[in-house]
Amino acid sequence: MVALPIARSVAELRAGVAAWRQAGASIALVPTMGALHEGHLALVRRGLELADRVVASVFVNPTQFAPQEDFDRYPRDEAGDAGKLASVGCGLLYAPTVGEMYPEGFCTAITLGGPAEGLCGAFRPQMFGGVALVVTKLLLQAQPDFAIFGEKDYQQLQVIRRLTRDLDIPVRVVGVPTVREADGLAMSSRNKYLTAEERADASELYRTLSETAAALAEGAPAGAILERAMAKLAAARFSKIDYLELRDAETLLPLQRVSRPARLLVAAWLGAVRLIDNLPVEPVLG
Repeated sequence: MVALPIARSVAELRAGVAAWRQAGASIALVPTMGALHEGHLALVRRGLELADRVVASVFVNPTQFAPQEDFDRYPRDEAGDAGKLASVGCGLLYAPTVGEMYPEGFCTAITLGGPAEGLCGAFRPQMFGGVALVVTKLLLQAQPDFAIFGEKDYQQLQVIRRLTRDLDIPVRVVGVPTVREADGLAMSSRNKYLTAEERADASELYRTLSETAAALAEGAPAGAILERAMAKLAAARFSKIDYLELRDAETLLPLQRVSRPARLLVAAWLGAVRLIDNLPVEPVLG
């Protein structure tokens, strides 16, 4: 296998993209924080369905981590990531340093509302501002035709869609359905933190989410259904549930029942590991 080219600077990234453009190619960007798994590779495959060339970025973004979070221990494996990306046809890896992304004197921030409010925005208030900042920079640096994101981070996806519309960034933001393990657990780089016992318990998250989504689709009021689901997760040794909520699929405004396309979203803790997941909920037509 030919080694995947790696760009370390904005100049190198733009030179690579410019060469593709000169050859008439369309470009897709897959932003990641590395520690890649099959879910990330599905994003690259989708990018190659839409565009001629894919550039993937690997950058653990410090601006979206709070001081007590796992920035320093977040899994990193650039060599492994490069091999995986090459195996599915990615054309370029962009792996900038923190200094390249946020040079000395950097002082710009992005303030968000709308879909960034509530859910993870309430429990990790620094996160979406940091995500918006780094994604905006990546889009301006690479200037792709398409930007590919996973639906596992559904709130993030909606924030980025709103951001690109509001700022008139000329890119099509594409969501890719969540890739799951055999027992339904959403693939995540942080799953590596789970102990063997916790990993066995983790499958209950998807099972409960699926049962709850099916019940909500019938149009009954959400309150009692969500309470039963939270009790079930607590019984399955989830130590804390940050949220389990029904939201409008586009705006992420709260819903009391399913009368239009909705999303059921959850964040729950197993020991020291915070797991997030979500499922679409469509009203059952009587």
